Amino acid sequence: MGAIRAGLRLIALAALLLTLLPVHGVWRLARRPSSWPRRFLATCARIVGARPVTMGTPLPRDVVILANHLSWIDILLLAGFANAVFVAKGELRAVPLVGWLAALNDTIFVARSERMAVGAQVDAVRAALGPRPVAIFPEGTTGAGVTLLPFKSALLAALDPAPPGVRVQPVAIDYGAATRELAWTGGETGVAHALRVLRRRGGFTAHLRFLPPIAPAGRKAIAADARRQIEASWAPTVG
Repeated sequence: MGAIRAGLRLIALAALLLTLLPVHGVWRLARRPSSWPRRFLATCARIVGARPVTMGTPLPRDVVILANHLSWIDILLLAGFANAVFVAKGELRAVPLVGWLAALNDTIFVARSERMAVGAQVDAVRAALGPRPVAIFPEGTTGAGVTLLPFKSALLAALDPAPPGVRVQPVAIDYGAATRELAWTGGETGVAHALRVLRRRGGFTAHLRFLPPIAPAGRKAIAADARRQIEASWAPTVG
């Protein structure tokens, strides 16, 4: 039955893409802002079983979202329900289909291993700030859903100093009782994890807690404050 569920979900995802992609193309040809990538990703989250529940007040623009990272499902949720674009490692761009879909959502690809490109990366992130929230996963990888990993302040270089008017909003993500089951941990390939999620029976509640915004005051202070807020909100649910 797991294989059948995965197959049906993949068919639904493919049908959704084939339906919405031409509509998105028409919007772009007309030079109009397209909300279709956001709608596509929000619907994808529901197809894989997520029942999103949002709490708090998300800032709509001029904001950097700092969220804990459990799975690729986080990306569907933040893009679909917070209209976020993402800062992602440059290698993702070359991944078939995934890289193309990420580009459709205006993902900011950065080459984290190239120290000489740091200035260009900071400029790219700053240029994206404004119309849409920019999301960063400061843990730098996915966690097991039990404790938070350290937040890497180096990923926040674009906020040191921050452009005028930009704020930081921590977001705590969990999947309720299914958090540990759905978290993507080491020792499992991306394909294996995706198939495990697609085979899973039933749905799960996905909480997005939009916490009080932080006025940027140095990247180390931002990382520490965001982690403290997320841990305080997150631990009682998944601990």
